[in-house]
Amino acid sequence: MLLERVYDDDLAQASYLIGCQARGEALVVDPRRDIGEYLDLARRHGMRIVAVTETHIHADYLSGTRELAAATGATAYVSGEGGEDWQYGFDAERLMDGDTVTVGNITVRARHTPGHTPEHLSFLITDGAFSDQPGYLLSGDFVFAGDIGRPDLLDEAAGGEDTRFEGARHLFASLRDTFLTLPDHVQVLPGHGAGSACGKALGALPATTVGYERLNAWWGPYLRDDDEKGFVDELLDGQPDAHAYFARMKRQNREGPQILGPLPPLPELANAAIGSALEEDRIVFVDTRPHTEVHRSTVAGALNVPGPAKAASFGAWAHDPETETRPLVLLAPDGDTAGKVRDHLLRVGIDRVAGYTTGLEGLPTTVPAVIAPAQLEDYGAALVLDVRNRTEHAAGHIPGSAQLSAGRILWHLDELPDDGPVVTYCQAGARNSVAASALRRAGYDVVELDGSYTGWTAWKQGRDTRP
Repeated sequence: MLLERVYDDDLAQASYLIGCQARGEALVVDPRRDIGEYLDLARRHGMRIVAVTETHIHADYLSGTRELAAATGATAYVSGEGGEDWQYGFDAERLMDGDTVTVGNITVRARHTPGHTPEHLSFLITDGAFSDQPGYLLSGDFVFAGDIGRPDLLDEAAGGEDTRFEGARHLFASLRDTFLTLPDHVQVLPGHGAGSACGKALGALPATTVGYERLNAWWGPYLRDDDEKGFVDELLDGQPDAHAYFARMKRQNREGPQILGPLPPLPELANAAIGSALEEDRIVFVDTRPHTEVHRSTVAGALNVPGPAKAASFGAWAHDPETETRPLVLLAPDGDTAGKVRDHLLRVGIDRVAGYTTGLEGLPTTVPAVIAPAQLEDYGAALVLDVRNRTEHAAGHIPGSAQLSAGRILWHLDELPDDGPVVTYCQAGARNSVAASALRRAGYDVVELDGSYTGWTAWKQGRDTRP
């Protein structure tokens, strides 16, 4: 059996290719939408992808199940569990608890593990060439290394009301009745790693085991004591902000993401044509450089989406393709980098990218407004806004500042003042630049705090220690 993990550092998301080497057939679980890596992986191992499936209706990225099935002719499988309200809206084979998919000598058995979402499946993998018992569990967003999936995203992202309590109780039951009934040696391969917003405190390890989690996970004592209430209380306490784009991902993944097919390389555009399009307000310019370079000069009205490494995360915070229909033009050092940025944007459903340029020559430029920490107290801002997560804000913030995380800011403009400058900050500056660029494009007078909270803290410590 071949088992390959494909990991996206941008969204801290893992998908898996499971192949039978004897038959040359493979199954992919939880693919992302830019499918080139799966096709390359199968080709490298001389395999044909014959099946594609996913653990649940994802909220943090756009699924590639339909895209990969269309490209390979593979059969698509999705969950049929969760009740009428949680059925997929596109054609695919439905899997119920206990159903199996066979790929050569490998058996993939679906187990219904609700809690993170009502329809959630985990997959037990048995390598029939080696054993008649399962050795691996692809746990999706059910069990992570050191944590479990958050049950509050339906409230945050799908318009639910207090569904988190029922979800937490379902997670308790899924752990008790499914996960903890497995042998300790079963290797657990989760759908996310550290940095994902699908859990509270995910570990960075790529895998764990049932036995290790049974002994060491924070939830272990609650299960041993059959303390459902204590489990629910601790699970729901201190969950991080859910990004606003999660609601769009939920809707699109349930309905079925648009199939794009093979995409041509992005064209390099002449700056004269870009300048005309900017003047006529026909495009959105996206500066993919780090915020330190953007602060020296950028295109007026540009979004800052540093990439490609975090372009999916930052792009989904700064751009809503449901309300903004103008295509994007990227500033990137070369076509290869521009293509990688586009791939990342596709993962969050940002599909309209017209092309790229490699420089700012001849384009209307500006220098974003920045203020030093020493100037803040007497500046007279209408609002000082912390765009970090609410848990970060609770751990320490600039006195008097309000909190609205960068991933939610465009969807909560009603919380901002109508007039006057807004001073924004994050921890070190990158997230702040993304949020500030989105707010400027929305018409707000935004001034970024130089060095953000780290810079302000250093300035304050220096001031307080002076004789």
